Amino acid sequence: MASSPPASPRTLPEWIRVRPPTGRNYPEVRTLLASYRLGTVCQEAHCPNLSECWSAGTATLMLLGTECTRRCAFCAVTTHWPRGVVDASEPDRVAEAVEAWGLRYVVLTQVCRDDLEDGGADLMAATVRAIRARAPGTRVELLIGDLGGREASLDTVLESRPDVLAHNLETIRRLTTYARDHRAGYDRSLRVLARAKELAGPRQVTKSSLMLGLGEEDAELAVAFRDLRAAGVDLLTLGQYLRPSAAHAPVARYPTPEEFDALRQAALAEGFSGVEAGPLVRSSYRAEELYQGVVGARGT
Repeated sequence: MASSPPASPRTLPEWIRVRPPTGRNYPEVRTLLASYRLGTVCQEAHCPNLSECWSAGTATLMLLGTECTRRCAFCAVTTHWPRGVVDASEPDRVAEAVEAWGLRYVVLTQVCRDDLEDGGADLMAATVRAIRARAPGTRVELLIGDLGGREASLDTVLESRPDVLAHNLETIRRLTTYARDHRAGYDRSLRVLARAKELAGPRQVTKSSLMLGLGEEDAELAVAFRDLRAAGVDLLTLGQYLRPSAAHAPVARYPTPEEFDALRQAALAEGFSGVEAGPLVRSSYRAEELYQGVVGARGT
């Protein structure tokens, strides 16, 4: 078992500044989300970019409720076993909100639902199809869990044809059992990403994310970059792990912005089509820009 990283520094470095929610669009986004009874990973996971994204009129919508059946050492989302309860109205409510919002690009993510036989695949696919029907011009990025490793569930999701299929590796191999729930796995995550490319075809855009600051070494990150590229992953985000509470894994270190820049260049050198890296970068940060970079490179 991986040993625990050292205790986190008492104060945040100067390059990490989380701004309070402001901006003309912020209250509009908050009101719209409340009116459609939608949860967001921005709120549930204490995302440091909530102010920037909501002020720009974007948010990452969370499907299948706001309580997760897994307990990862880094995650602020509430752990609960919903016993198979699913809100069948969620796909339509999400699609109505996306249409009312007038979004060009939407990111959907899920809580892990190990209580469901399909891991929630049917509802996620239904949500993508509902958005296609109500807002056909909206690009959809779907950030999924590992679906329990079920290929049939992955196929169900891919049949809805998300523009981007994302699944997060989260951390290096050595720290996976330390940081992630015991039902997750480094190799399973790589298989999900590789199989998505095989099932949907080489033009399916895939994406993943790694957290920094849990105790990883640059050489281990380089291996993770190569593993992700071997799985055919197109896009990568790299961000700083921030401890949600004293009950979560401590921060081992805070890489500087310059170190993030160097890692971005190292990842691009491995062949990723796009890489977003920085202390406050999260999985869905500037998602549309990363996707457009792939589209531009392919000429489609």
